[in-house]
Amino acid sequence: MRLPTLAEATRVWARIGFLSFGGPAGQIALMHKELVEERRWIGEERFLHALNYCMLLPGPEAQQLTVYIGWLMHRTIGGLIAGLLFILPGALVMLGLSILYVSWRHVPLVDGIFFGVKAAVLAIVIEAGLRISRRALKNRAMVGVAVAAFIAIFLFKAPFPAIILAAGLVGWLGSRIRPDWFGRGGRHGAAGPSVVGVVDRLLSEGALAHVKPSIGKAARVLALWLPLWLAPVALLWLIAGPGSVWTQIGHFFSVMAMVTFGGAYAVLAYVAQAVVDGFGWLTAGEMLDGLGLAETTPGPLILVLEFVGFLAAFRAPGSLSPLVAGGLGALLTVWVTFAPCFLWIFLGAPYVEALRENKGLSAALGAITAAVVGVIANLALWFGLHVLFREVSGLSFLGMNPEVPVLTSLDWRAAVLAAGAAIALLRFKLGMVPVLAACAVAGTLLKGGL
Repeated sequence: MRLPTLAEATRVWARIGFLSFGGPAGQIALMHKELVEERRWIGEERFLHALNYCMLLPGPEAQQLTVYIGWLMHRTIGGLIAGLLFILPGALVMLGLSILYVSWRHVPLVDGIFFGVKAAVLAIVIEAGLRISRRALKNRAMVGVAVAAFIAIFLFKAPFPAIILAAGLVGWLGSRIRPDWFGRGGRHGAAGPSVVGVVDRLLSEGALAHVKPSIGKAARVLALWLPLWLAPVALLWLIAGPGSVWTQIGHFFSVMAMVTFGGAYAVLAYVAQAVVDGFGWLTAGEMLDGLGLAETTPGPLILVLEFVGFLAAFRAPGSLSPLVAGGLGALLTVWVTFAPCFLWIFLGAPYVEALRENKGLSAALGAITAAVVGVIANLALWFGLHVLFREVSGLSFLGMNPEVPVLTSLDWRAAVLAAGAAIALLRFKLGMVPVLAACAVAGTLLKGGL
């Protein structure tokens, strides 16, 4: 049993990158099958160990898991190759779909397809919220955190980062008062006998010296990756000014990269409202279209942000061609979204044992996960209002600003499609791609696109 060569590992990372459909659960299952069960490059316990650490971080956990394991086997170059190959296929597909979207969106056939996809996306978000709630809401304290998060974001438009920070503080304090309420539970991975991999054997022999932590290594990682991440944002601010769409994209998505705990659905609730109601980069319907595109591409679901960055720059191109500007906006969004993912792994992986055993930090994550349930519920409601009703109005009452539907504007076709998609997902457990495809066909028929 030997460590795979970098070329062998690269071929496997490319395979995973092109086949990584189905969201983080499917992606983690695929990695477990490829790396633990079939090749035994890494053992069961260490795979779960790495995943637990990635769960503590902001950003897409599946992509960070590839970086971690790639780094474990082949140092920084291994982590870079693994992480980039997990992102690039989906990013290229999303760029192509974004170009097709702005070029063909108003063709009746395409309009019907996206009409059906939006209804399916609403059902997918509801299903994701229910799935996470079953794991996160273990007691009344966690339910209370979820309800408070929903009220804060729906009624008072509280910023997502503030909700995450408040939930983390509640969990950390709660761990000191009632640790049984805020501890993390459950594990990812397959059941059965524990697998011991080649990496585990080499680590036990002290052969992988690069995994040992040191202040010098941490300083070098910070000195390299912080400028790589933030220098383009600072340069854009100096050249274009704070009001430029480029500066806004760089700043906004850099902030999102630091607070994306709980997966893509959690952060999308805040992103959708900010880019639609705040920046005005796209409409609610277009945000749903982008999410539908991201659901059908390989790689992390957070690639929907690339679609947002593309449209934002496409509509404010300055002296550039709109398509060129859109492509640069997409590239900038991908950069500031994923560059920090490499920083978190390369900086923190050597200290993973200490972080994993920190009960206060684990309790904070448990409370954050509970808050994410409330945030996703708000996302589902927000999407539902804009999918099922043609008109939505704002309501101002005692400092609260919720959106409410105009009941007479209910679109029965969207309601029927969304209900059918929900039944297919929740009752018959059909896959996400078949449901999206069926809704796309049905939407085309209902809209008269065929």
